[in-house]
Amino acid sequence: MTQLEVTNPATNEVIERLEYTSHEDIHAQIERTHQAFEEWKYKDAHERSAKLLQWATLIDEHQDELARLITLEGGKPLAEAKGEVIYANSYVKWYAEEAKRVYGRTIPAHTPTKKLVVDKFPVGVVGAITPWNFPAAMITRKIAPALAAGCTIICKPAVKTPLTTIRLVELAHEAGIPKDAVSYIIASGKDAGDIFTSHQLINKVTFTGSTGVGKTLIEQSAQTVKNVTMELGGLAPFIVHKDADLEAAVDGTIASKFRNAGQTCICANRIYVHEDIADQYIERLTEKVHDLKVGNGLDEGVKVGPVIDANAVEKVLSHITDAQDKGGKLSRSVEDIQSLGGNFLKPVVIANANTTMKAMYEETFGPVAPVMTYSDLDEVIRIANDTEFGLASYFFTNDYRTGLKLFNELDYGVIGWNDGGPSAAHAPFGGLKESGYGREGGTEGIEPYLETKYLSVEV
Repeated sequence: MTQLEVTNPATNEVIERLEYTSHEDIHAQIERTHQAFEEWKYKDAHERSAKLLQWATLIDEHQDELARLITLEGGKPLAEAKGEVIYANSYVKWYAEEAKRVYGRTIPAHTPTKKLVVDKFPVGVVGAITPWNFPAAMITRKIAPALAAGCTIICKPAVKTPLTTIRLVELAHEAGIPKDAVSYIIASGKDAGDIFTSHQLINKVTFTGSTGVGKTLIEQSAQTVKNVTMELGGLAPFIVHKDADLEAAVDGTIASKFRNAGQTCICANRIYVHEDIADQYIERLTEKVHDLKVGNGLDEGVKVGPVIDANAVEKVLSHITDAQDKGGKLSRSVEDIQSLGGNFLKPVVIANANTTMKAMYEETFGPVAPVMTYSDLDEVIRIANDTEFGLASYFFTNDYRTGLKLFNELDYGVIGWNDGGPSAAHAPFGGLKESGYGREGGTEGIEPYLETKYLSVEV
C-alpha cells in the first residue's frame, strides 16, 4: 500500500512517512481490542483512574515534545500548540476523576417484595475518528472518557496530523494502560468509517468532523444500531450589541476567530455588530488583526500559522473574492493577503458583509472576519439561527436582560457571553440541529460510553 507522507504546512516538507494499516490488520486490531475489553471492563474504577492519572503525568512531562509535533504537522503556533496540550490533558485529568463517579441507583419498589436497582456498564469497543485541527484535544476527549467508563478504543487520527495521536497512545502504554485497550490505525476516513460502522465487535462510533461525513456515518451505523456520538460542523455567529465593552468584544473576536488561523469548528464565522458601534468596532478590530504576526509556528511571536494545505488556501480565497464581488470591503488587498506565499494567508476583516456572501453561510475555516451590521436584536437572532448548524455562538453585551434573551433564544449547544473561549474539560461540549448529538466534557461526557441496566429482584 502507498505510504502516507505527513507534511509540514508551513514548509510543505515531508516530516514523516508512515505505512497505512491494511484492512486485515484493522480487523485483527478490532479483535484484539475486543479481547482487551473483556479484561479492562473488570478493572475497578480506582485502578482505571490511577492509570489515567499516570498518563496525564507523562503528557505533562512531554508537553514541549507534543506541542512541537502539533506545530510541525498542523502549523499551529508553538505557544498555541502548548495550550492545546494543556487543554487536551485537562480531559485526561477530569475523566480520571469521573471514573470513580459513575453511579447507579436504587428505585423505591412498587411492592414490598421487590428490590429495584439501576447500574451503569461500559458500552464496549469504541471506534474513534478525529480531525486534523486539534490532534491532541480531539483524541483525549474521546480516549479519556472511554477508558474511564471501562471501554476500550481504537483511534483513527486524521491522515494530515497522525503523529500527535501516535505519541499520545505511546505515552498511554507507558503509563500502564494495556496496549490493546487503546490503539491507533492509519487509514483514510472512508476506510475506517466503513469498517467501524459495519463491524459487529465495534459497539460505538465517535466522530468529530464535517456534517456531511457525520450523516454518512450515522446512516451506516444504523445498519447495526450502533451507539454514536457526533460533533459536527459549525457556523458560529458572533453578536456584538450596542452596550458591549468594545475592547473586550474585539479581543474576544480575535480569540475566537483567529485561533489556529480560523480553523476551528467553533470559531466566529459570521460577525454581527450593532450599527451604533460598528465603525468603532471595525476600526479597532482591523488595527489588532493587522498586528497579528503570520508565519511558521516555530518562529517566535507568530500568532497566525499557515492554513493546512493548498486546498484550504483555495477555499478561503474563494470566500474572500466572493465577498468582495458582493460589496464587501477588505481591510487589505487580495494580493497582500497572499503575499507570504505557500499556505500562509494574512488575516483580513471584511466590512459591509451581507447574507448573500459565502463567508456568511458556509464554514470558511480560515483567517477571515466578515462583519455585518444590524439594528434590531430580534432580527439578528433570527439571522443567527437561520442555519442548519447549532454548535457554538457568541455574544457581547453588558445588559443582563439582553444577555439572558440571547442565551434563551440562540439555538446553539455552546454559547459564550462576553467570552471568546468557552470550552473546558468540566463543561459539556456539543451541538444542536445538524451540528451533531452527544456531549464531550463535563459529567455528560462519560454518559455516551455507558449503558444502563435495570434489575428487578423478587425478594
